[in-house]
Amino acid sequence: MDASLTAEQHEIQRTLRELLGKRCGSAELRAAAETPAGHDPALWSALSSQLGLPGLALPEAYGGVGCGTLELALAGEELGRSLAPSPFTATTVLAAPLVLALGSAEQRAALLPRIAAGQLTATLAAPVTALALTCGNDGDWAGGGRAGGVQARPHDSGWRLYGEVVRVLDGHSAGLLIVAAHCGGFARSRVRLFVVRGDAVGLTRLRHTSLDVTRPLGRVQLRDVPAELLGDDVDVLPALVSAGELFAAHLACEAVGAAGRVLELTVEHVKQREQFGRAIGSFQAVQHRLADVYTQVQAARSAAYYAAWAAGRESAGRIALARALDALRLAAAEGIQLHGGIGFTWEHDAHLYFKRAVGDELLFGPVHRLRERAADAAGIFRTQEVTA
Repeated sequence: MDASLTAEQHEIQRTLRELLGKRCGSAELRAAAETPAGHDPALWSALSSQLGLPGLALPEAYGGVGCGTLELALAGEELGRSLAPSPFTATTVLAAPLVLALGSAEQRAALLPRIAAGQLTATLAAPVTALALTCGNDGDWAGGGRAGGVQARPHDSGWRLYGEVVRVLDGHSAGLLIVAAHCGGFARSRVRLFVVRGDAVGLTRLRHTSLDVTRPLGRVQLRDVPAELLGDDVDVLPALVSAGELFAAHLACEAVGAAGRVLELTVEHVKQREQFGRAIGSFQAVQHRLADVYTQVQAARSAAYYAAWAAGRESAGRIALARALDALRLAAAEGIQLHGGIGFTWEHDAHLYFKRAVGDELLFGPVHRLRERAADAAGIFRTQEVTA
């Protein structure tokens, strides 16, 4: 593995950072997060038309750029750095790979070019358990043939869905939902994925009030909603596990970007803030604390890059996500402390980064469960029989 980034990858980082610096400052970020959609459609249009961001990792045959998972993660790092609320994670990291992997030729041709052009946003309407980040995904998270979750039943030549999914990324605004539902009743119950249009009859969606306003979440309620089966009759659980690995690697890069940015803000502040006639950044105790943060961020960045590069090859995403969330929490907490009184106010951005750290751990963690799951998948603590 060549650990250095290519010129093209550096260019992706540079151009995206420049655009976000111009279009997603503190004031723009706060204004976008408070809108009903939770993001700025004009910024999403610019990211789509100028950078081709929604189709970054989609094949050129579907209007995409044809890059890989590492380029996708680098874009996520820049979005995390600015905390930019956008449909990128839900659409490009979660939904589009599932359509590409499982969709029929007709579904891929109909949906992926629109996603790549930024004309259609999408998301996965399923509990986080479906992605197998902290536990196996072969349980009853989608209903298990019982009441609860989302159920599917045949109707004429199609399907009808009923049930509810909470805490769905962009679930209140996405134009397309990939819904995980159980079908087959008690005897032959299994999970399948279904395509649901955002304007379908019987579909009700509400935005959650959440800790992290920069990551909007929605509640999806389905009452006899018409749906189309995604692809053929295949086992979707392995595909959801693979999607979870890519998702974890992407979230890790987002967290690394956020941690790196809050560290930069803190370093800039301690160079300017004075106590006892000198900048507090000159005190050895402050330098030691920031040096600890720096080493944690760099270690998390290395783990996140490797997880993005190895996505689909081995289980590295969970451990990278745990490391990155730890680094972000440390960087945000130290940032608030070293900013002093201003760091505790709503006017400063430090609290937004801390809420991102806490919110992501609540949604996708906790970190000790991520590490436990990674250890189980790798068989680190598996008991081995000793033969004489």
